Amino acid sequence: MKPKTKVLSVAGTLSFIMMVLVITAGWIIPEPQGSDNFNEIRVFKLLEAFDYNTIDHFPDTEIFGVSAKRGEALVKEGFSSRPGGGRTKKQSKHFVCTSCHNVEREDPDLRFADPEARLIYTNKKGLPFLQATSLYGAVNRESFYNGDYYKKYGELVIPARDNIREAIQLCAIECAQGRKLLPWELESILAYLWTIDLKLSDLNLSDEEQEFVENAYRNRTRQDSAAMLVSSRYRKDSPASFGDAFESMQEAEEIKGNPENGKLVYENSCLHCHEDRRYSYFLLDNEDLTFEHLAKKSDGFSKHSIFQVIRYGVFSKAGKRSYMPQYPLEKMSDQQLADLEAYIEMRAAE
Repeated sequence: MKPKTKVLSVAGTLSFIMMVLVITAGWIIPEPQGSDNFNEIRVFKLLEAFDYNTIDHFPDTEIFGVSAKRGEALVKEGFSSRPGGGRTKKQSKHFVCTSCHNVEREDPDLRFADPEARLIYTNKKGLPFLQATSLYGAVNRESFYNGDYYKKYGELVIPARDNIREAIQLCAIECAQGRKLLPWELESILAYLWTIDLKLSDLNLSDEEQEFVENAYRNRTRQDSAAMLVSSRYRKDSPASFGDAFESMQEAEEIKGNPENGKLVYENSCLHCHEDRRYSYFLLDNEDLTFEHLAKKSDGFSKHSIFQVIRYGVFSKAGKRSYMPQYPLEKMSDQQLADLEAYIEMRAAE
């Protein structure tokens, strides 16, 4: 009696090979072939070549269905195609990742958490001015849910501080008020995040510094110094300091608000969530009555006071799990709150 053997058809074999190529293609990283495009080399590739200690945030592509394209859909739309066909349920009824996170670079200098510089930069780039740190370069970071996020989420942040997968799940469940991501969904999001990791061009190196790094990479010389230079040009965490509404209100009284900047805050931040009730039950628009209402409430401690909601956020209600996250001081300064108040008062007086 002949032993049974498994025979793959030619079509089946080709399909399997194509699947392997698709999965692995994203991780074949070609070396730049000239100085003209060396500034587009990936930061992790450089640090890896310099034997610098980097954290492994790579997705597990052995899980069936892992796809950067599916991950991008989950981040931007909240759902994606299923590996076996059909469409997933929405991860959250209330938010998607881009409700609070940009997916493009949002800081002119990645070393500093400067809300004033960020407002100007994001406005120039046509990006919203948001509470949470950009997902661009997230895989290059080493720490998450830093600073005062412990005050909000307590012990939940402990496993997320140095584990990007735990950080993504915490965001999905607690921040987005949604369901837990399935393994293939989580790894797909990681795969997508690797398509928006940091490039050398993001680090604002001078021509001399870039030449030094390129020589170290190609000639394998002074690699320790080059690694330290590259590593020093971006933050490995995202600081978060929660402010106090009363203190911010007092500070704003001493600051001269700039209504032009306040207009940018209102249009690029407030309207991002509240216009047409995009992510919020509370409607904001450009009508006179809206600004009159906000001006009347701004100095108090009601849920419609800009100081109250920006510094403390708005908690979910029974039957309505969505809420407004607060802005840490690193994401909106007291100066910007004074600017916003000045713009609201100017519009209310028109």
